[in-house]
Amino acid sequence: MREFAFIRQNKAKWLEIEQALTEFDAHPSDVWSAHYIQLLNDLAFSQSLYPKSRTTTYLNALTVQLHQKVYKLKQENRHAIRNFFADEVPRIAFTYRRQIGYSFLIFFISVLIGIISSSQDQAFVRLILGDSYVNMTLENIKKGDPVAVYQQGSNWGGFLAITINNLMVGMKCYISGILAGLGTGYILFQNSLMLGSFQYFFYEQGVLWESVRGIWIHGCMEIFGMVIESACGFILAASFLFPGTLPRLQSLKIGFKDSLKLFLSTMPFTIMAGILEGFITRYSKAMPLFLSVFLIITTLTLISFYYLVYPKWLHQKQVQL
Repeated sequence: MREFAFIRQNKAKWLEIEQALTEFDAHPSDVWSAHYIQLLNDLAFSQSLYPKSRTTTYLNALTVQLHQKVYKLKQENRHAIRNFFADEVPRIAFTYRRQIGYSFLIFFISVLIGIISSSQDQAFVRLILGDSYVNMTLENIKKGDPVAVYQQGSNWGGFLAITINNLMVGMKCYISGILAGLGTGYILFQNSLMLGSFQYFFYEQGVLWESVRGIWIHGCMEIFGMVIESACGFILAASFLFPGTLPRLQSLKIGFKDSLKLFLSTMPFTIMAGILEGFITRYSKAMPLFLSVFLIITTLTLISFYYLVYPKWLHQKQVQL
């Protein structure tokens, strides 16, 4: 085949690939793989028949550019999970730090309301926690094991039941954001109120420290995760209610994508909380004090650093660059 005919036959394809390289991220990886194979074939053909021509030089340069792009894409795909947790989620957490702050504010106020209400009205604890749970806990306190409820069932059974329940609660906190954030606010308020009442009840019975050792080993990740999941619901609501300069539908799409990613990032922490509750918390009574304190501080530090400290540090680092 004459070189002129070869160029005329493939010129449109090469120009299309060259133009598409400027919009590389807009095309799926399988498209680029197909382009790369085509270019390799054309380059091999050109090198065989026109080894010293400008066409061969052009195809070689174009193939090198595409190879670099495809290689970079494969590297990014290979490290997609790492990039998601190490870079993407912290960026989102920093962008929506206001919603996270609101979620924590509602949490702390609700816990305080639960504590104050329980201290002023003894019937309030039974109203919130239920008579059966209160009576069972009073019996456990008399037996010298205030958190015996966490020793019921098997390790695996407890882990699965607890984890599924916590994941469902988190999902409700998030999805309820579509109700203008009111659903999310109500679920967060309800659970936080229960937590405040729950802890005051143990304080009133003189076994607060025993409850802390038995609850917060897993509770730091579980409760913190719930607050972040609620923030996801508020992000979803804000993207629809306050679109800013964007069209409302476009704002909602962005808010949904970002809030979903942030919500998915809480799942490993929720699962870890389930593992701790199913396999570790049940042995808290026999556990050395230093080990209980170490686990509580470690879990709280880990999740707090990831969602509150690391996003700010990463943002400052990028700004300096």
